[in-house]
Amino acid sequence: MAGMATHVITGAGSGIGAAVTRLLHERGDEVVLHARDAGRAKELAAAFPGARTLVGDLADPDKLSWAFSHQTLPDRVDSLLHIAGVVDLGPVGDLTPKTWRNQLNVNLVAPAELTRLFLPQLRVAQGHVVFVNSGAGLSAHADWSAYAASKHGLKALADSLRQEEHANGVRVTSVYPGRTASPMQAKVHQQEGKEYDPARWIDPESVATTILMALDLPRDAEVNDLTVRPGR
Repeated sequence: MAGMATHVITGAGSGIGAAVTRLLHERGDEVVLHARDAGRAKELAAAFPGARTLVGDLADPDKLSWAFSHQTLPDRVDSLLHIAGVVDLGPVGDLTPKTWRNQLNVNLVAPAELTRLFLPQLRVAQGHVVFVNSGAGLSAHADWSAYAASKHGLKALADSLRQEEHANGVRVTSVYPGRTASPMQAKVHQQEGKEYDPARWIDPESVATTILMALDLPRDAEVNDLTVRPGR
């Protein structure tokens, strides 16, 4: 992808999202960072000088269109990077509808709505949509039902979008990282009752490097699915 491209990024505040944003920001690309509220937007703008921000709550995807209608959207989007996510573990017998809805909204419905809202700009730029999925999007384990369901749905969203937008020149990539050292991973370990050692897991920078590889690939090729696993 050529320099000075414009990237819309969710989840830029920590983990993989922060690593991706840092790499793109350092090389001079324009980054438009999604934030759940004005306070978070201010923090992101301070962390990445010159970045633009967009405010909207992914947990309430019905209101994203309204929220964005009161803000200035970029005219061109070279990539839309869905990196934000939430996880709450528990057996099916204990998970409430509220827990299911929150994970489905943030991890699946909001990415679908953001994609819908930015598709016109992506088509103009023949841009790239990247869904940072999870190993749970390929295989579900005990206590992971709601999160895995949201990520299985995200795979379906990406696969359908890829076929629908191929003729428009829009590329679509799903990335399936294994366990990555991040605040989310610390929360998962806490829910699992396990000690968290970040040195055991993938560095977010390593996942970010693979994402940029997919973004920068020449137009004659497209990475559809990319699995990244811990090397230790």
